[in-house]
Amino acid sequence: MNIFTKEWAPTKELSAIAEKVANGERLTIEDGMTLYQSSDLLTIGQLANQINLKKNGDKVYFIQNMYINPTNVCEASCKFCGFKRRPEEEGAYTMSPEDVLHYVKERWNEHIREFHIVGGHNHTVPFDYYVETIRVLKLNYPSATIKAYTAAEIQFFSKISGLTIQEVLSALIDAGLETLPGGGAEILTENYRKKMSPDKASTQEWLDVHKTAHQMGLKTHATMLYGSIESLEERLEHMIRLRELQDETGGFMVFIPLAVQPMSKSASIKRRTSAVDDLKTIAISRLMLDNFPHIKSYWINIGTQLAQLSMSFGASDIHGTLVEERISHAVGALTDSALTRDELIWLIQGANKIPVERDTFYNELKIYDK
Repeated sequence: MNIFTKEWAPTKELSAIAEKVANGERLTIEDGMTLYQSSDLLTIGQLANQINLKKNGDKVYFIQNMYINPTNVCEASCKFCGFKRRPEEEGAYTMSPEDVLHYVKERWNEHIREFHIVGGHNHTVPFDYYVETIRVLKLNYPSATIKAYTAAEIQFFSKISGLTIQEVLSALIDAGLETLPGGGAEILTENYRKKMSPDKASTQEWLDVHKTAHQMGLKTHATMLYGSIESLEERLEHMIRLRELQDETGGFMVFIPLAVQPMSKSASIKRRTSAVDDLKTIAISRLMLDNFPHIKSYWINIGTQLAQLSMSFGASDIHGTLVEERISHAVGALTDSALTRDELIWLIQGANKIPVERDTFYNELKIYDK
Protein backbone atom coordinates (compact mmCIF):
# COMPACT_ATOMS: atom_id res chain seq x y z
CA MET A 1 0.00 0.00 0.00
CA ASN A 2 1.62 3.20 -1.21
CA ILE A 3 -0.46 6.06 0.17
CA PHE A 4 1.00 8.46 -2.37
CA THR A 5 0.13 8.83 -6.03
CA LYS A 6 2.05 10.22 -8.97
CA GLU A 7 -0.57 12.93 -9.34
CA TRP A 8 0.02 14.30 -5.84
CA ALA A 9 1.23 17.91 -6.14
CA PRO A 10 3.06 19.90 -3.44
CA THR A 11 1.48 22.97 -1.89
CA LYS A 12 2.91 26.34 -2.88
CA GLU A 13 5.00 26.61 0.31
CA LEU A 14 6.75 23.33 -0.45
CA SER A 15 7.08 23.61 -4.23
CA ALA A 16 10.60 25.11 -4.07
CA ILE A 17 11.74 22.31 -1.77
CA ALA A 18 10.11 19.71 -4.01
CA GLU A 19 12.08 21.15 -6.93
CA LYS A 20 15.30 20.91 -4.94
CA VAL A 21 14.55 17.30 -4.06
CA ALA A 22 13.79 16.47 -7.69
CA ASN A 23 17.10 18.04 -8.76
CA GLY A 24 19.14 16.34 -6.03
CA GLU A 25 20.00 19.63 -4.32
CA ARG A 26 20.95 19.72 -0.64
CA LEU A 27 18.40 21.23 1.73
CA THR A 28 19.30 24.07 4.08
CA ILE A 29 18.30 24.67 7.68
CA GLU A 30 15.76 27.19 6.34
CA ASP A 31 14.28 24.46 4.15
CA GLY A 32 14.09 22.21 7.19
CA MET A 33 12.19 24.87 9.13
CA THR A 34 9.76 25.28 6.24
CA LEU A 35 9.12 21.54 6.32
CA TYR A 36 8.62 21.45 10.10
CA GLN A 37 6.25 24.45 9.99
CA SER A 38 4.19 23.07 7.12
CA SER A 39 0.90 21.29 7.74
CA ASP A 40 1.21 19.43 4.42
CA LEU A 41 2.28 16.16 6.00
CA LEU A 42 1.53 14.01 2.96
CA THR A 43 3.74 16.06 0.66
CA ILE A 44 6.59 15.93 3.19
CA GLY A 45 6.13 12.18 3.33
CA GLN A 46 5.99 11.86 -0.43
CA LEU A 47 9.23 13.79 -0.86
CA ALA A 48 10.99 11.62 1.72
CA ASN A 49 9.53 8.50 0.13
CA GLN A 50 10.97 9.53 -3.25
CA ILE A 51 14.45 9.87 -1.78
CA ASN A 52 14.21 6.56 0.05
CA LEU A 53 12.99 4.73 -3.05
CA LYS A 54 16.01 6.00 -4.97
CA LYS A 55 18.35 4.79 -2.23
CA ASN A 56 16.71 1.55 -1.13
CA GLY A 57 13.81 0.72 -3.42
CA ASP A 58 11.00 -1.09 -1.61
CA LYS A 59 13.34 -2.90 0.77
CA VAL A 60 12.93 -2.43 4.52
CA TYR A 61 15.63 -3.92 6.74
CA PHE A 62 15.56 -5.58 10.14
CA ILE A 63 17.96 -7.55 12.31
CA GLN A 64 17.63 -10.27 14.91
CA ASN A 65 19.47 -8.75 17.84
CA MET A 66 19.70 -8.81 21.62
CA TYR A 67 19.93 -5.83 23.95
CA ILE A 68 22.27 -6.13 26.91
CA ASN A 69 22.50 -3.52 29.67
CA PRO A 70 25.32 -4.71 31.95
CA THR A 71 24.84 -1.97 34.56
CA ASN A 72 22.39 0.78 35.41
CA VAL A 73 24.74 2.49 37.89
CA CYS A 74 25.55 5.93 36.51
CA GLU A 75 27.27 9.09 37.67
CA ALA A 76 25.45 11.29 35.13
CA SER A 77 22.20 13.13 35.86
CA CYS A 78 20.27 13.29 32.59
CA LYS A 79 16.82 14.77 33.05
CA PHE A 80 15.17 12.38 30.57
CA CYS A 81 16.51 9.13 32.07
CA GLY A 82 14.61 6.72 34.31
CA PHE A 83 17.08 3.86 33.87
CA LYS A 84 20.08 4.99 35.94
CA ARG A 85 20.60 4.34 39.63
CA ARG A 86 23.14 5.55 42.18
CA PRO A 87 25.43 2.81 43.55
CA GLU A 88 23.52 2.27 46.79
CA GLU A 89 20.06 2.99 45.41
CA GLU A 90 17.37 0.33 45.37
CA GLY A 91 17.34 -1.44 42.03
CA ALA A 92 20.98 -0.65 41.22
CA TYR A 93 22.81 -3.54 39.56
CA THR A 94 26.13 -4.35 37.92
CA MET A 95 26.38 -7.66 36.11
CA SER A 96 29.75 -9.38 36.16
CA PRO A 97 31.01 -10.72 32.82
CA GLU A 98 29.86 -14.16 34.02
CA ASP A 99 26.42 -12.72 34.83
CA VAL A 100 26.26 -11.28 31.31
CA LEU A 101 27.08 -14.69 29.86
CA HIS A 102 24.33 -16.30 31.94
CA TYR A 103 21.87 -13.59 30.82
CA VAL A 104 22.68 -14.24 27.17
CA LYS A 105 22.61 -18.03 27.52
CA GLU A 106 19.03 -17.92 28.87
CA ARG A 107 17.87 -15.82 25.89
CA TRP A 108 20.13 -16.96 23.06
CA ASN A 109 18.97 -18.44 19.78
CA GLU A 110 21.08 -19.23 16.75
CA HIS A 111 19.46 -16.51 14.63
CA ILE A 112 20.75 -13.61 16.77
CA ARG A 113 23.21 -11.56 14.73
CA GLU A 114 24.09 -8.73 17.09
CA PHE A 115 24.59 -7.80 20.72
CA HIS A 116 23.59 -4.18 21.37
CA ILE A 117 25.34 -3.22 24.60
CA VAL A 118 24.80 0.05 26.47
CA GLY A 119 24.61 0.92 30.13
CA GLY A 120 25.29 3.51 32.78
CA HIS A 121 28.46 5.52 33.34
CA ASN A 122 29.43 3.29 36.23
CA HIS A 123 32.38 4.88 38.04
CA THR A 124 32.59 2.11 40.64
CA VAL A 125 34.20 -0.32 38.20
CA PRO A 126 37.40 0.14 36.17
CA PHE A 127 37.67 0.43 32.40
CA ASP A 128 38.86 -3.18 32.32
CA TYR A 129 35.35 -4.25 33.37
CA TYR A 130 33.90 -2.87 30.14
CA VAL A 131 36.67 -4.43 28.06
CA GLU A 132 36.26 -7.83 29.70
CA THR A 133 32.49 -7.81 29.19
CA ILE A 134 33.03 -7.54 25.45
CA ARG A 135 35.90 -10.05 25.41
CA VAL A 136 33.89 -12.73 27.19
CA LEU A 137 30.89 -12.30 24.90
CA LYS A 138 32.97 -12.43 21.73
CA LEU A 139 34.84 -15.53 22.89
CA ASN A 140 31.63 -17.38 23.68
CA TYR A 141 29.44 -16.06 20.85
CA PRO A 142 31.83 -15.31 17.97
CA SER A 143 29.03 -15.20 15.36
CA ALA A 144 27.31 -12.20 17.01
CA THR A 145 28.52 -8.72 16.10
CA ILE A 146 29.44 -6.60 19.12
CA LYS A 147 27.76 -3.20 18.92
CA ALA A 148 28.73 -1.63 22.21
CA TYR A 149 29.03 1.59 24.18
CA THR A 150 27.79 4.98 23.05
CA ALA A 151 30.15 7.84 22.27
CA ALA A 152 29.24 9.32 25.66
CA GLU A 153 30.33 6.06 27.32
CA ILE A 154 33.57 6.05 25.32
CA GLN A 155 34.28 9.59 26.52
CA PHE A 156 33.54 8.47 30.09
CA PHE A 157 35.94 5.52 29.71
CA SER A 158 38.64 7.95 28.60
CA LYS A 159 38.03 10.03 31.71
CA ILE A 160 38.21 7.15 34.22
CA SER A 161 41.14 5.41 32.54
CA GLY A 162 43.34 8.33 31.55
CA LEU A 163 43.55 6.90 28.03
CA THR A 164 42.93 8.83 24.83
CA ILE A 165 39.78 8.15 22.81
CA GLN A 166 41.86 6.26 20.27
CA GLU A 167 43.49 4.15 22.99
CA VAL A 168 40.08 3.35 24.52
CA LEU A 169 38.70 2.30 21.15
CA SER A 170 41.81 0.25 20.36
CA ALA A 171 41.45 -1.72 23.59
CA LEU A 172 37.77 -2.35 22.92
CA ILE A 173 38.38 -3.33 19.29
CA ASP A 174 41.05 -5.78 20.40
CA ALA A 175 38.48 -7.32 22.76
CA GLY A 176 35.85 -7.69 20.01
CA LEU A 177 34.12 -4.33 19.47
CA GLU A 178 32.92 -3.98 15.87
CA THR A 179 30.69 -0.90 15.83
CA LEU A 180 29.34 1.88 18.06
CA PRO A 181 25.62 2.44 18.71
CA GLY A 182 24.30 5.93 18.12
CA GLY A 183 23.14 6.80 21.63
CA GLY A 184 24.35 9.57 23.88
CA ALA A 185 23.81 12.14 21.13
CA GLU A 186 20.49 13.42 22.48
CA ILE A 187 20.51 16.89 20.83
CA LEU A 188 23.90 18.04 19.59
CA THR A 189 23.79 21.62 20.82
CA GLU A 190 25.40 22.93 23.98
CA ASN A 191 22.27 24.87 24.93
CA TYR A 192 20.39 21.58 25.19
CA ARG A 193 23.19 19.55 26.76
CA LYS A 194 23.86 22.05 29.57
CA LYS A 195 20.22 21.77 30.62
CA MET A 196 19.45 18.09 29.98
CA SER A 197 22.72 16.11 30.15
CA PRO A 198 25.39 18.34 31.71
CA ASP A 199 27.51 15.43 32.97
CA LYS A 200 27.92 13.67 29.63
CA ALA A 201 30.06 14.23 26.55
CA SER A 202 29.76 17.64 24.92
CA THR A 203 28.55 18.07 21.36
CA GLN A 204 32.08 18.19 20.00
CA GLU A 205 33.25 15.29 22.16
CA TRP A 206 30.43 13.09 20.87
CA LEU A 207 31.26 13.98 17.27
CA ASP A 208 34.98 13.48 17.86
CA VAL A 209 34.45 9.96 19.22
CA HIS A 210 32.59 8.95 16.07
CA LYS A 211 35.12 10.72 13.85
CA THR A 212 37.93 8.81 15.55
CA ALA A 213 36.01 5.54 15.24
CA HIS A 214 35.47 6.18 11.53
CA GLN A 215 39.15 6.95 11.05
CA MET A 216 39.96 3.63 12.74
CA GLY A 217 37.75 1.76 10.29
CA LEU A 218 34.53 1.38 12.28
CA LYS A 219 31.11 2.07 10.77
CA THR A 220 28.77 3.56 13.37
CA HIS A 221 25.22 4.72 14.11
CA ALA A 222 23.72 8.11 15.03
CA THR A 223 20.60 9.02 17.01
CA MET A 224 18.59 12.10 17.95
CA LEU A 225 16.42 12.21 21.08
CA TYR A 226 13.65 14.64 20.20
CA GLY A 227 10.49 15.90 21.85
CA SER A 228 11.59 17.58 25.09
CA ILE A 229 12.95 21.11 25.42
CA GLU A 230 14.82 21.42 22.14
CA SER A 231 13.70 23.86 19.45
CA LEU A 232 13.03 22.80 15.88
CA GLU A 233 16.13 24.75 14.89
CA GLU A 234 18.18 22.63 17.31
CA ARG A 235 16.89 19.42 15.75
CA LEU A 236 18.01 20.70 12.36
CA GLU A 237 21.38 21.87 13.72
CA HIS A 238 21.82 18.35 15.07
CA MET A 239 21.11 16.84 11.65
CA ILE A 240 23.45 19.26 9.88
CA ARG A 241 26.32 18.52 12.29
CA LEU A 242 25.90 14.83 11.54
CA ARG A 243 25.67 15.53 7.81
CA GLU A 244 28.88 17.52 7.90
CA LEU A 245 30.75 14.73 9.69
CA GLN A 246 29.32 12.21 7.23
CA ASP A 247 30.62 14.37 4.37
CA GLU A 248 34.07 14.12 5.95
CA THR A 249 34.20 10.44 6.96
CA GLY A 250 31.31 8.53 5.37
CA GLY A 251 31.25 6.38 8.50
CA PHE A 252 27.59 6.53 9.56
CA MET A 253 25.30 3.73 8.38
CA VAL A 254 21.97 4.91 9.73
CA PHE A 255 20.22 7.74 11.55
CA ILE A 256 17.72 6.87 14.29
CA PRO A 257 15.26 9.53 15.50
CA LEU A 258 14.21 8.60 19.05
CA ALA A 259 11.00 10.03 20.47
CA VAL A 260 11.60 10.98 24.10
CA GLN A 261 9.57 8.96 26.60
CA PRO A 262 7.82 10.48 29.63
CA MET A 263 8.94 9.42 33.09
CA SER A 264 5.83 7.32 33.70
CA LYS A 265 3.76 4.91 31.63
CA SER A 266 0.64 6.61 33.00
CA ALA A 267 1.74 10.01 31.68
CA SER A 268 -0.78 12.04 29.72
CA ILE A 269 -0.64 11.93 25.93
CA LYS A 270 0.34 15.60 26.17
CA ARG A 271 3.65 14.41 27.63
CA ARG A 272 4.36 12.30 24.55
CA THR A 273 5.35 13.20 21.02
CA SER A 274 2.49 13.28 18.54
CA ALA A 275 2.12 10.95 15.57
CA VAL A 276 2.43 13.94 13.25
CA ASP A 277 5.68 15.04 14.87
CA ASP A 278 7.06 11.49 14.71
CA LEU A 279 6.27 11.05 11.02
CA LYS A 280 7.46 14.55 10.18
CA THR A 281 10.76 14.02 11.98
CA ILE A 282 11.42 10.72 10.21
CA ALA A 283 10.59 12.26 6.81
CA ILE A 284 12.60 15.44 7.43
CA SER A 285 15.54 13.35 8.60
CA ARG A 286 15.44 11.48 5.29
CA LEU A 287 15.37 14.77 3.38
CA MET A 288 18.06 16.58 5.36
CA LEU A 289 20.49 13.65 5.75
CA ASP A 290 21.03 13.08 2.05
CA ASN A 291 24.37 11.33 2.65
CA PHE A 292 23.01 8.72 5.11
CA PRO A 293 22.09 5.36 3.55
CA HIS A 294 19.27 4.62 6.00
CA ILE A 295 16.76 6.21 8.37
CA LYS A 296 15.50 3.90 11.09
CA SER A 297 12.00 3.84 12.51
CA TYR A 298 12.45 2.86 16.16
CA TRP A 299 9.27 0.92 16.90
CA ILE A 300 10.15 0.73 20.60
CA ASN A 301 9.40 4.44 21.01
CA ILE A 302 6.71 5.18 18.41
CA GLY A 303 4.87 1.87 18.32
CA THR A 304 4.52 -0.79 15.64
CA GLN A 305 1.65 0.73 13.68
CA LEU A 306 3.27 4.14 13.31
CA ALA A 307 6.56 2.42 12.46
CA GLN A 308 4.72 0.58 9.70
CA LEU A 309 3.34 3.85 8.33
CA SER A 310 6.79 5.45 8.50
CA MET A 311 7.95 3.09 5.75
CA SER A 312 6.10 5.41 3.36
CA PHE A 313 7.69 8.46 5.01
CA GLY A 314 11.34 7.71 4.32
CA ALA A 315 12.23 4.94 6.78
CA SER A 316 14.14 1.97 5.37
CA ASP A 317 14.84 0.14 8.64
CA ILE A 318 12.51 -1.05 11.39
CA HIS A 319 15.27 -2.06 13.84
CA GLY A 320 15.13 -5.56 15.32
CA THR A 321 13.78 -8.23 17.62
CA LEU A 322 15.64 -6.86 20.70
CA VAL A 323 14.74 -9.83 22.98
CA GLU A 324 14.49 -7.47 25.99
CA GLU A 325 14.72 -3.67 25.81
CA ARG A 326 15.12 -1.95 29.20
CA ILE A 327 16.07 1.71 28.83
CA SER A 328 12.94 3.10 27.14
CA HIS A 329 10.81 0.73 29.19
CA ALA A 330 12.38 2.01 32.40
CA VAL A 331 10.42 5.17 31.74
CA GLY A 332 7.18 5.57 29.78
CA ALA A 333 7.46 3.32 26.71
CA LEU A 334 4.12 1.56 26.17
CA THR A 335 5.32 -0.89 23.51
CA ASP A 336 6.36 -4.51 23.85
CA SER A 337 9.98 -5.05 24.85
CA ALA A 338 10.56 -7.45 21.93
CA LEU A 339 9.10 -8.64 18.63
CA THR A 340 9.59 -11.88 16.74
CA ARG A 341 11.07 -12.16 13.27
CA ASP A 342 7.66 -13.18 11.90
CA GLU A 343 6.03 -10.10 13.44
CA LEU A 344 8.63 -7.79 11.86
CA ILE A 345 8.13 -9.48 8.48
CA TRP A 346 4.37 -9.11 8.84
CA LEU A 347 4.67 -5.39 9.59
CA ILE A 348 6.92 -4.76 6.59
CA GLN A 349 4.84 -6.80 4.17
CA GLY A 350 1.72 -5.06 5.46
CA ALA A 351 3.20 -1.78 4.20
CA ASN A 352 3.68 -3.40 0.77
CA LYS A 353 7.43 -3.39 1.28
CA ILE A 354 10.03 -6.15 0.95
CA PRO A 355 11.41 -7.43 4.27
CA VAL A 356 15.17 -7.91 4.26
CA GLU A 357 16.93 -9.56 7.18
CA ARG A 358 20.34 -7.95 7.56
CA ASP A 359 23.45 -8.08 9.64
CA THR A 360 24.79 -5.08 11.56
CA PHE A 361 26.46 -3.67 8.44
CA TYR A 362 23.42 -3.95 6.16
CA ASN A 363 24.67 -7.02 4.36
CA GLU A 364 21.52 -8.78 3.16
CA LEU A 365 21.07 -12.21 4.76
CA LYS A 366 17.61 -13.12 3.50
CA ILE A 367 14.94 -11.42 1.39
CA TYR A 368 11.39 -12.42 2.31
CA ASP A 369 9.46 -12.14 -0.96
CA LYS A 370 5.74 -12.71 -0.80
